[in-house]
Amino acid sequence: MLKALFLTMLTLALVKSQDTEETITYTQCTDGYEWDPVRQQCKDIDECDIVPDACKGGMKCVNHYGGYLCLPKTAQIIVNNEQPQQETPAAEGAGAAANAAATSSTGTGGVAATGVAASGVVPGGGFVASAAAEVQTGRNNFVTRRNPSDPQRIPINPSHRIQCATGYEQSEHNVCQDIDECTAGTHNCRADQVCINLRGSFACQCPPGYQKRGEQCVDINECDASNQCAQQCYNILGSFICQCNQGYELSSDRLNCEDIDECRTSSYLCQYQCVNEPGKFSCMCPQGYQVVRGRTCQDINECETTNECREDEMCWNYHGGFRCYPRNPCQDPYVLTSENRCVCPVSNAMCREIPQSIVYKYMSIRSDRSVPSDIFQIQATTIYANTINTFRIKSGNENGEFYLRQTSPVSAMLVLVKSLSGPREYIVDLEMVTVNSIGTFRTSSVLRLTIIVGPFSF
Repeated sequence: MLKALFLTMLTLALVKSQDTEETITYTQCTDGYEWDPVRQQCKDIDECDIVPDACKGGMKCVNHYGGYLCLPKTAQIIVNNEQPQQETPAAEGAGAAANAAATSSTGTGGVAATGVAASGVVPGGGFVASAAAEVQTGRNNFVTRRNPSDPQRIPINPSHRIQCATGYEQSEHNVCQDIDECTAGTHNCRADQVCINLRGSFACQCPPGYQKRGEQCVDINECDASNQCAQQCYNILGSFICQCNQGYELSSDRLNCEDIDECRTSSYLCQYQCVNEPGKFSCMCPQGYQVVRGRTCQDINECETTNECREDEMCWNYHGGFRCYPRNPCQDPYVLTSENRCVCPVSNAMCREIPQSIVYKYMSIRSDRSVPSDIFQIQATTIYANTINTFRIKSGNENGEFYLRQTSPVSAMLVLVKSLSGPREYIVDLEMVTVNSIGTFRTSSVLRLTIIVGPFSF
């Protein structure tokens, strides 16, 4: 009987021992960690490796326990290589965890990692070390709870209430998860601020283009603070725009200004030549001309300013220059009777077969003048009774550039019938022949017209 009773108690003890050995696989980890099925524990996630472009503004990404840090590239990171700690009995677990936290925060590691407080609260951890469990801290100060019967298994008690740090709350899987104060509306950010959720907390920031002054977000005056515009900066709400001075246009980067080559945009800006300059353009005229009203060219009358004619010469201005002609153009047997008028004396036998008088005239026309065009009128100065006057081009029209049209009994008009290009000089003799009605009297006079064609059409 005693033997049977002993066997029964031994069987119950074995059953109870098997119940103790039964484990539940723990696969739920806090934010920033993931379950390692090989090691049967939670391991840190390297966000710097999996998150593309995790840090902005030239900052470098440094992986941290349960998250990552964005630090300046010049920052020096010193990692404290901790030695693995031995498993600590339950009575020393909380103290050892607290010591690990203190070492991680105040040591030479440079990057502080929040450990386990003496109260046994694991920030974002999901469970609390109890007196019946063993506590071990690993490389990243992550505290694990083990069943003494199986140190690789982590039991979960769904009905157990856990204590979470400030900013965390218990989830349906019995882990501490971050509270999104921005979504829940439990933050205290002002209406002009933007709520940014953080792990276990939140931050109030000003929107882009604003900066915090005291408790308010004020618009940055970018044009005064950091003017990036090459020429003109205009501040607008939350930003700025650049504009350019007259004669410039905004480049593709919307900051710098590029000169506008006005001379390439139109060929009608200047009468002669357009010269591009930074931010503007100017017009130039050829020698013998001057710029008027900024764009057109006007002939310079050198005869009124400076010329090189001698005392016995007269200065004649034409479009684009001047020429010197003798004040006495008469050649033997002609004699000068008045300005530019040469007469052959009747007493001279040589004068019977040549024109009685020669009058010298000068005129200037522009190059490429439109045709046909009336350019010069000839008229008799002395009118005799019972006489007939006829007009003709005596010389200087070998190529047929001119035509003489009689307009009255005592006058005629010289017509340009072919376009002329200069600079060039033409000497045309226009003759008027006078005879009486009975044919007993005949005389003639010549007007020697010097036509100077300018080099340009202006």
